[in-house]
Formats: sequence, C-alpha cells, structure tokens
Amino acid sequence: MPIILDHQLQEQIPHDSSTFPITFYCDELADLPNRAGPVHWHPYFEIATSQSSVLDFQVGQTHTILEPGDSIFINQNMLHGIRQLSGVKPDRFPNIVFSGTVVAPETSTIYRKYIRPILACNSLPFVVFRHDNDLWDEVRQWIRTTYFAMQEQPDCYEMTVQRSICCILETIFRNFDSLPKSNASRVQLNTQIRLQKMLSYIYENYAQRITLADIAGAAHISRSEAGRCFQSYLGCSPVEELIKYRLQTAKRLLHETTLTLQEISFACGFHSVNYFSRQFRKRYGYSPTNARIG
Repeated sequence: MPIILDHQLQEQIPHDSSTFPITFYCDELADLPNRAGPVHWHPYFEIATSQSSVLDFQVGQTHTILEPGDSIFINQNMLHGIRQLSGVKPDRFPNIVFSGTVVAPETSTIYRKYIRPILACNSLPFVVFRHDNDLWDEVRQWIRTTYFAMQEQPDCYEMTVQRSICCILETIFRNFDSLPKSNASRVQLNTQIRLQKMLSYIYENYAQRITLADIAGAAHISRSEAGRCFQSYLGCSPVEELIKYRLQTAKRLLHETTLTLQEISFACGFHSVNYFSRQFRKRYGYSPTNARIG
C-alpha cells in the first residue's frame, strides 16, 4: 500500500481503518525515486524496520542509520523521511502507522497514564531498537508479530496486534526515564512548523509558477529565513526542493500516463520542454524519453 499524504504532507490512515486505527505498509521503497521517501509527518506513531539494507532515517534534523534488523519508533508530528543507502534490491521496509487509540480510547485511564505522556514528550522524537541490543529482544519480536498479523490477517489478528502494540508501548513507558532525549528548542520547533507550511505550499502549487518569495510567504517569513529552514532540515534550497518534487512527479507521469513530454512538462510547472529535459537528465542521468522506454 503506498504512502497517502494529504495537502499538508500528513500521512493518512485510510478511512476504512478508522475503527481499527493502524495501517501496514511494505515494499514502498521499490516505487520511490532513488529509493528515497518524501519528508512528511502525521499525528500518529510509526514503527519501521530495515530488513536487508542500510537505511538513512531522518527524524527532524537528526539522521539515524538503521542496519538490517534495526527498528525505529517515531513519535507523532515529527517530520521524517527515509533513504536506502545500500543493497542491490529495494529493502522491503515493513512499517506500521497507528494511533494510540488502537490500545485504548483517549478517555481511558490507560491512554491518559501511559500513552499521552509519550505523545506529549517533545524531547522523545524517536527510539531505535538495535538488533544487537538484548534490551529490545522482546520489542523486536512484538514488532515482527505485528507485521505478520497485519499482513496475513489470520483469525483474531486485531487482538494479536493490539496486544503486541500494548507491550511495545509499555516497554517504552517503563524505560522512559532512561531513553536518550533530544530537547528541541523553541527555535527548532518553529523551524519545523515553518518548513511544514512551505512544503505544503510546494506540494499544492508545484504546477503553477512559484517564486522563492511565494514559498517564503506561505510561512510568513523572509526569503533568507526560508533558505535557512530548508538547509537545516533538507540540505537544499526551497527552489531545489521545488524542482526535485516537480521531477519526481514528472517521472511518475512518464510511467503511468501517455501524456506527451510537453503536456507533462507543463503539468509539472516547467514551461519549457528543453529546460524540463535538461533538469530531468541532470537529476536522473537519462532523458525523459528513455525513462518512458524503460
């Protein structure tokens, strides 16, 4: 199942999962350009696992290397993205996105005492469960059990999933005080909010003529401050991110539609086919025509 993002880059749990708020994803990297996922966020927990490759998992401004067998827990509302660094084949990269209400209702004592403190902790953006750390042996097993149950959906799989996630969150809560914390400053939090607004603007308006001033205006900041926000989180300028997204969209249209190069160029915000082709070749190493043939 592909990542579903709304116009604000929030990952969405499908509506048919509202009564059991958890979604399982797998094999996403195979369909992503350069095996790199878009930076996005969501008001849910996420757990993801590297199965066979080395992955660069970005949470906020922090890049964490996941080796095969490592898993990561990401807290709510954290900007994050993924990039595969090694391996001939795309990593299967199983992951789940879920609400704490899969364990207990928000009005319950369990949610209030054990889940909400994790959600509310800005200094705990993520937890890594290393494959060679005995402390997390049971957690990794519960994660595998959850993946299997969500994928195969045997009898009573919802109860298996609920029980496993409850155990994972309980372990995080019991080890809460000893887990490494990352105290984000107010400046960092503001930067993330601004970046979310500007990325949302790019994703909504990439097909139109967009200037650096337009992107900065989406967050009500100066062009120079917009540049600092993008550099600090994404290592590129706002315009570079805009072009990258336009090219990713164009590549998808080349594979999925029969639109002409000119039609795709215009649909993605490039108002010159020659410029579009040069930028495409610069990023991917081959022409748009060859991309369609491949």
